[in-house]
Amino acid sequence: MDWADLLLVALGFAVGAYGTMIGAGGGFVLVPALLILFPDDSQKTITAISLVVILATAVSGATAYARRKLIDYRTGLTFALATIPASFGGAYAVRYLPRSWFDMAFGVLLIALAAGVTLGISRGASGIREPLRGGRAIITRTVDRGDGAVSRYSYDVRPGLGLSAASGFIATMFGVGGGIIQVPMMATVLRIPFDISVATSQFMLIFMAATGTAVHAANGELMQTELVRAALLAVGAIAGAQTGAHASRRLSNETITRLLAVGLIAIGGRLVLAPLFD
Repeated sequence: MDWADLLLVALGFAVGAYGTMIGAGGGFVLVPALLILFPDDSQKTITAISLVVILATAVSGATAYARRKLIDYRTGLTFALATIPASFGGAYAVRYLPRSWFDMAFGVLLIALAAGVTLGISRGASGIREPLRGGRAIITRTVDRGDGAVSRYSYDVRPGLGLSAASGFIATMFGVGGGIIQVPMMATVLRIPFDISVATSQFMLIFMAATGTAVHAANGELMQTELVRAALLAVGAIAGAQTGAHASRRLSNETITRLLAVGLIAIGGRLVLAPLFD
């Protein structure tokens, strides 16, 4: 192991802290970083390493959010059921993308997500709609936050299931975890409170990342070198996730949204424009 690999611990910490703070897992930052650090690795290897780290981050972050009683377990498990089969598909689909196409497609995805996050959360994340009516498809949830604080909201489960399946496929194909899509969807389309959306997304990432990791492991894409890199990143990510969950208490939704959008544009733009400078 080269001494430079120890820098992966610091990278893992940053990814874990930032990803947990916004409920996105951090893969959208980690994947571009790995693409730059290991330009000769295939997209399969990059996504495999990223999903292992996201799994470690999700377990650590979800544990922290569980202590704060912010996870909507019923909603998380319902949507996770839609992401699991789609995650298998995404993990297999990445095998057929050439590295150059992978980089470009990932950059475009990040820029599109930046636009969606900025517009969606700024317009729709604040406030909870009046209780919905419409039969079995309408889910009403009450989350006891402790100390007498209770959040009550309702949503139509059908768009949630469809978007969860789409996020599972895209996330495991690119190794980004899915929270980067899931959090804006839950906060804007379903109008679930932002902090509960973040915490529940972190819980869902456990299932999504575990599915993708299992596929890559079964295909022999997590061998000794990849496992060492993933382990170094995971060590930092686990500690970073605890830090990110704690920091989320002190930052407003608007601040987190702006930081997220800037990061998405910067990283996505770098990948899209990279061929012009090669």
